Amino acid sequence: MDPNESLLKPQHPTVEHLEPSLAEALAALRQRIGAEEAVVVAYSGGVDSALVAAIAAEQRGALALAVTGVSPALAPHLREEAQLQAQWMGIAHRELGTAELQDPDYTNNPSDRCYACKRELHRVIAQLRQDLPSPWQSALVLDGVNLDDLGDHRPGIAAARERGVASPLAELGINKQGVRAISRALGFPWWDKPAQPCLASRFPYGEAISAERLQRVAAAETWLRQRGFQELRVRSQGESARIELPPSQLAGLLESPLREDVVTAFGALGFSAVSLDLEGLVSGKLNRELQGAAGLRSAPPCAAG
Repeated sequence: MDPNESLLKPQHPTVEHLEPSLAEALAALRQRIGAEEAVVVAYSGGVDSALVAAIAAEQRGALALAVTGVSPALAPHLREEAQLQAQWMGIAHRELGTAELQDPDYTNNPSDRCYACKRELHRVIAQLRQDLPSPWQSALVLDGVNLDDLGDHRPGIAAARERGVASPLAELGINKQGVRAISRALGFPWWDKPAQPCLASRFPYGEAISAERLQRVAAAETWLRQRGFQELRVRSQGESARIELPPSQLAGLLESPLREDVVTAFGALGFSAVSLDLEGLVSGKLNRELQGAAGLRSAPPCAAG
């Protein structure tokens, strides 16, 4: 008998229909994680790592640990959401400070910046495992990389592989759509949470990143969220801010007095100019620089009101 069996959580029931292929993938995910003695999940709070963490808590109970790297690149609201989600799923959760801002491979913001970030994250996770008692030294580290990520520009994946990190979602052929479908079927409240990459993604490659610049972007995005805009990016280019919103919300930001309030608030944060991206919100837009300036994607016209 598994000595941890009495500490396991009940299996999450499916509250909505799950197509057979995804039901099989979920069963395989449970088996994959449940076969390990102890697991540590590199947990950002995003929908992918949250699924891995929830199944880890279900299958390994007290021998599952979620770890979140904390630095100025993590938006404050995402840190809070990660904490609340971990409490909801009942997994032990540790926050570890990371020092990527002391690494020129990160602060110089090259196209493989994410490699330096993940290298630092997995360094501190490895140190934590060594500092904990058995069986944590031999625990398998898992991440939330899904099948779609393998076809995207993700330099951080290489850093994780160098540390022996496993990606059960990708291994089992589960893509982002599958992650959302499984999470919804299991009743996870965050199943439709939008992708929200770290704040370093707001800066064009080659433009230096500092704690102060990250905090300025965080403050600008917080200001907009407090006024009802939830899906957004504030891109920082030099001393200018460029706001990205879903196309249906563009007109609302231009209405008076909100437009004037945005200019005043962003000016107080130190931005010298503020613009609104007419294409609308596009995740990973700055990666176009790596694709030979592939041109703008057409966006739906902005609706008034």
